[in-house]
Amino acid sequence: MDNCVITIARSYGSGGRKIGKLLAEQLGYEFYDREILRIASDESGINEELFSKADESARLSIFRIAKQVYNGEVIPPDSDDFISNENLFRYQAKIIRELATTRNCVIVGRCANYILRGRDNVINIYVTAPVMDCVRRVMEVDGLDLEEAEKKIKKIDKRRSDYYKYFTGRNWQDAGLYDLCLNTGHMSDELCVKLVRAYINARMETT
Repeated sequence: MDNCVITIARSYGSGGRKIGKLLAEQLGYEFYDREILRIASDESGINEELFSKADESARLSIFRIAKQVYNGEVIPPDSDDFISNENLFRYQAKIIRELATTRNCVIVGRCANYILRGRDNVINIYVTAPVMDCVRRVMEVDGLDLEEAEKKIKKIDKRRSDYYKYFTGRNWQDAGLYDLCLNTGHMSDELCVKLVRAYINARMETT
């Protein structure tokens, strides 16, 4: 591979973002999460807050899918749909595709595995954990009680699932969309990173 891109989808409380950050640090890769919103805002001239709000407003009925899945194009500024949810997503997708062309990087969320599907230099990872492990982590990190943590996990996981369904038409938790699925319930973050690095090395040996 000329460059390597690792995408990480994760259930809330599984530690997926932390694993992605550790992985990027150990590999010397660039790390992108919400930074993509800022870059997309800078390029499009659209207020970054609108990109954040699009994450929320895409939580529509799971029976509705975006008018058109991303095809590599953005809507021009003179269109009435320039700041539509679909176009805000397209700008994020445009940035993700550009990063994947030239850089070694880890990208968390943003439907990156779908946007970059079919690319040989992309490794897609899904990180999950048993519910109670997620609850314990969220209680500790976010300072919530048991009931609050359970509600937050359900809310955020539903939002992520609906967002993915809305823009891709696919099931976010479908294992077939990923190269490697990790259950962090019985593994430390460091061990998960070690396993991902071993998988990357094995993939590189076959290309």
